[in-house]
Amino acid sequence: MFTEKYSSFFKELFKNNNKEWFHAHKNCYENDVKAPFIDLVEKLLPTLAEWDDRILHDSKKALFRINRDIRFSKDKSPYNTLMKAGFSPGGKKSELPGYYLGIDANKIHVGGGLFMVRPSELKKVRAHIASNVTTFLNIVDDQSFKDAFGKLKGEKAKRLDKDLVQVAEKTDYIYNKQFYAFADFPLSNFYDSNRLVDTVVHHFGMIRPLNTFLNQAFD
Repeated sequence: MFTEKYSSFFKELFKNNNKEWFHAHKNCYENDVKAPFIDLVEKLLPTLAEWDDRILHDSKKALFRINRDIRFSKDKSPYNTLMKAGFSPGGKKSELPGYYLGIDANKIHVGGGLFMVRPSELKKVRAHIASNVTTFLNIVDDQSFKDAFGKLKGEKAKRLDKDLVQVAEKTDYIYNKQFYAFADFPLSNFYDSNRLVDTVVHHFGMIRPLNTFLNQAFD
């Protein structure tokens, strides 16, 4: 269960992002941050595995490390200031459609879809959309989907293959190089509450038809 201690830890980490401070507050991290986050992940996994049996019921496969990869970054801060998990076939770094959860000091971030798409895979997704425009638009233009996430997100290409130009007249999403939904809401609303599991599952449930559709491009 999340408490104010979770938020306090990350607020202080933001101001003291160094190994000395982190190790001095390691018990707080383990008990007030990592433990409730893993508990949430483990409560989400049975539902997600039921939706897609390729998603492994293993929190270790979903959880991102709090340590940042600073090898190629100008920012040498050693720690992320949020906890993150990814739920996809094959684990968190999979390039297949999946679900995302992140919780920082103030916000709960939920999302899903395709975040990383290689050029060869992008062609498959665009071809699938081109052949099923109505089905695709029924998903992303559904009012409940738009109320929760707004427009489908993703970086857009400036150019398009000629055979897809006519599709662009029906939807400019064909220009997307990523296809994902994303929303956030206050963590403070869920302090000392058991409602968070149902709220995250609800949001993931609205992303599920999008992931089902996108997965068909890879079948």
